[in-house]
This record gives sequence, C-alpha cells and structure tokens, in this order.
Amino acid sequence: MIPRLNRALVLEHRVEAPDGAGGYSASWEILGSLWAEITPGRGRAKAGVTTAVSAVPYQITVRAAPVGARSRPVAGQRFRDGERFYRIDAVAERDASRRYLVCSAEEVTA
Repeated sequence: MIPRLNRALVLEHRVEAPDGAGGYSASWEILGSLWAEITPGRGRAKAGVTTAVSAVPYQITVRAAPVGARSRPVAGQRFRDGERFYRIDAVAERDASRRYLVCSAEEVTA
C-alpha cells in the first residue's frame, strides 16, 4: 500500500555548543522539510521528573534517502510540525522496495 504523504514536517538535528561555564547549550538545526504520513499508536502515561506525562508513539513514513544524506532521518533527530515535536527513536526501510522509511517516534507533552 502506498503511504499518503500529506503532512510537511521539518527535520531537525540537535547541536550542542559549550556555554562557557563547563556545560553546554543545545539548539536545533533545520535540515529540511519532508512530506510524511503520521500514524499514531496507543498513548500511555509514564512518570516524569516531577509529574506524570503522556507519551504517544507514532509511526512516521517518509520518502527514502541514501544513507548519510542530510535528508535521511536518524535516531536522535526530531520532526517538527508547528508547535509539535516528534523525537525519532529508530528508522527502518518500510519494505524490500526501499522507497520509504518508517520512523518510530514519540511525542511527549507534560
């Protein structure tokens, strides 16, 4: 079945820089925009640092890109959809044709 790539998501990569006090500051660099199909899984509650948070897993399908290309998502990056963020946990080819990638991701909100 051909996925419906009907959502434009921004792919971002975490960049860390020294903060001058022995630590670091983190920011997100935009790598590009990808059309995607987002399929939600079942949500669950889990313990946060000070309160419970809800966690919802998602399967995000995008067109494939060569290994090493800036446009190919990898674990540790994130997708942004306006004010929503999806942390990418794993990436795999969708099937033997290798035309699409499936990203296991999670949106976490307090």
